[in-house]
Amino acid sequence: MSSDTGANRIVDYELFEVPPRWLFLRVETADGTVGWGEPVVEGRAHTVRAAVEELMENYLLGENPANIEDHWQTMYRGGFYRGGPILMSAIAGIDQALWDIKGKQLGASVHQLLGGAARDRIRVYQWIGGDRPSEVADQAEQQVDAGFSALKMNGTAEMERVDDPATVAAAVDRLREVREAVGDEVDIGVDFHGRVSKPMAKRLAKALEPYEPMFIEEPVLPEHNDALPDIASHTTIPIATGERMFSRWDYKEIFEDGSVDVIQPDLSHAGGITEVKKIASMAEAYDVALAPHCPLGPIALASCIQVDACSPNALIQEQSLNIHYNETTDVLDYLADPSVFEYQDGFVAIPDEPGLGIDIDEDYVREQSGESVNWHNPVWRHDDGSVAEW
Repeated sequence: MSSDTGANRIVDYELFEVPPRWLFLRVETADGTVGWGEPVVEGRAHTVRAAVEELMENYLLGENPANIEDHWQTMYRGGFYRGGPILMSAIAGIDQALWDIKGKQLGASVHQLLGGAARDRIRVYQWIGGDRPSEVADQAEQQVDAGFSALKMNGTAEMERVDDPATVAAAVDRLREVREAVGDEVDIGVDFHGRVSKPMAKRLAKALEPYEPMFIEEPVLPEHNDALPDIASHTTIPIATGERMFSRWDYKEIFEDGSVDVIQPDLSHAGGITEVKKIASMAEAYDVALAPHCPLGPIALASCIQVDACSPNALIQEQSLNIHYNETTDVLDYLADPSVFEYQDGFVAIPDEPGLGIDIDEDYVREQSGESVNWHNPVWRHDDGSVAEW
């Protein structure tokens, strides 16, 4: 498309690596409008940063920010090699920033530009238990007392391809303890985190069924999605997956085979607002619910909520306040007005402010970007020394 954009053109961008493990993108236009995005793969921030720089320098600088669909197509299809976590996360963060700019320039929230709100608020869930789940009952009670009506926990730590009955029993006991602590009016998501093989996923799903989880998440790694129909046939628990799937093309097979009940695309990994809105609409056609993955920062969360707002099939929203990764800095710390993410009765209101609906504290971002950020997930090993899934 023509690059004759007049005053409405992209003139600058900056990237900020900030604790605990996030990468923020600031994009500025000639009229001084600033849009924010969050392009990051957890543990690979430097790599995504390089991809964002390539895309911005080659395709975005000097262009009209309003042509979001064309920019998305150019970034995705302009390279012979496409897709995957790094490139799609780079595209995602740029796409978020472009929508933020468009909303601010037009004086409208992103969800209004996408057709308007289908709801006033979206339910959120709170993490408990950590990577190797422990003290889950106590934490569950605390979060319910704080107002949450939905929780999520890891189902197990590392697990062998065929593990012993004691490991299965321990996973069942943890869920039982939480259910007994909070009762039947609280939903509990159980994340298998791709740590579980197909045979163990079937055994665990059957054993957990009496405690009625809201869903089991990533029962197998996405490269084994072909096993999902078999797993689904062994349980009545809804199956959720998608945080490591990066485009609508990745989702085609699981929609068509009917194995998944809840999809969890990540707004910072799966091509941003433009792509996840399309994925959500595809899911709606297959009677599949949307629950975007978001253990990340405030820009990613704001982007999720904008898509949730205008997606009739949105079920619930992940958010990372007090999550076990956020030891030094948390979601609200980067906002000039933290009340935008004020949770009431387990819900968060849909913001109506222009763009993404948040005001980033730029001074704090710049201050924190001087801190050393080099987060990597741990490498777990089995008793025999072989690498285990984290």
